[in-house]
Amino acid sequence: MRLLHTSDWHLGRTLYGEDLLSYQAAFLDWLLAEAVDRRVHAVVVAGDVYDRAVPTIDAVAVLDRALRGFAAARVPVLLTSGNHDSAVRLGFGSRLSELAGVHLRTAVPDIARPVLVRDEHGELALYGIPYLLPDAVMADLGAERSHASVLAAAIRLIRADAQERGIARTIVAAHAFITGAIASESERDIRVGGIGDAPASLFAGLTYVALGHLHGQQDVSAGSGGTTIRYCGSPLAFSFSERHHRKSVTLAEIDGAGRVEITKLATPVPRPLREVRGNLEDLLAGRGSSSPAGAQDLADAWVKVVLTDTVRPASPMERLRTLWPHTLILDFEPSGELVSGAADLRRLRQAVDPVEICELFVEYAGGGPADARHRRVLRDVVEAVRGSEVAADHTASGVFRTRAGAGSDLRDLVDAESVDEWLASAGRSGESLDAELASPESGGGASEPKERSGGSGGGSPAAA
Repeated sequence: MRLLHTSDWHLGRTLYGEDLLSYQAAFLDWLLAEAVDRRVHAVVVAGDVYDRAVPTIDAVAVLDRALRGFAAARVPVLLTSGNHDSAVRLGFGSRLSELAGVHLRTAVPDIARPVLVRDEHGELALYGIPYLLPDAVMADLGAERSHASVLAAAIRLIRADAQERGIARTIVAAHAFITGAIASESERDIRVGGIGDAPASLFAGLTYVALGHLHGQQDVSAGSGGTTIRYCGSPLAFSFSERHHRKSVTLAEIDGAGRVEITKLATPVPRPLREVRGNLEDLLAGRGSSSPAGAQDLADAWVKVVLTDTVRPASPMERLRTLWPHTLILDFEPSGELVSGAADLRRLRQAVDPVEICELFVEYAGGGPADARHRRVLRDVVEAVRGSEVAADHTASGVFRTRAGAGSDLRDLVDAESVDEWLASAGRSGESLDAELASPESGGGASEPKERSGGSGGGSPAAA
């Protein structure tokens, strides 16, 4: 059994303003040719097909053309939704597309509905687990509010179905963050309650787990009891943190006993990514420090430049682009100290999560550190915003459930015109939160609103 495992196409994404869609279309043409030449039994796409929940018309056209090509070549495709995708939009017409061999798995009821593929050793079952936002699916799965819990519940459904069918070789495509994996700058944070990962041990007993979400190809099989678990990585680089990646798709060959042999197939690289640093005049004269790339290599590459000048030079980007026309990013780091706003924000994003950033603002604005009540309010708001797109999908398909319990009356922010409206739907108000934040000794969110001097009904920045 030969399977091509790919993920994280992010159709419609740009690289610091550079349109990547033509390169993404070229990759999909290459992928179809590889699938046909290698006579694979199926192609498995583990989520993040699009870059946005509402993709551009051009991105939709590229996917339509690609899937038409696979259908015409009679190569079955199993495709799941990722955290960037709209599950409802991507899953539209799924039953119809199955007639053409394109199997979309974007909803909880489809988790235990396999694609059955046959080779000389018998049947093999391909299961697709879409990205599971705990707040949206835990009621349907009978799980707790964590990625590990909802993923474990999904795998229990798969194991039960495979056992009932009497199928020993099981392939699972999933979009998740597995403990111990290495992330890049370009992946969207999926933490819930401060936790975003799930252990590899959940997949024990399966044959092969085709993962998506992380953009660097890597094996995360440790602790899985012998199951082969892999991230194939994204086919293109989406940030300069990926400049050392060797982009590929994974060819998994599975024998009759369920043993898996892996081959990494290098994907087409439109341009290499390079980073150079130094004084502007030195760089222009070819004396700056950089990777061991020659002048022609840099001229053909997408380039990030870090200038170390102590005084910001005039028109640096224009001057650099005369030498390296595909320069995309310009940062300043005099004497090793980050001073550009973009660089500071990137460093901050790597160091702390959004809730910690909000806590720093509360401390700055309120004159003291955030306490447990502050953190609870901030985490609820941050996680509601993170989950808004996915929750909107589940609302549309009738499977979304709100969190129950004291202090957890989350309703999707998509339906609210403002933070105050969302708070009101949860039985709270901006005034009560202002009072709570201003008076650490006061009660929780159920306390009566207190008078607030000045301002209108917009709520305080700290409450927001």
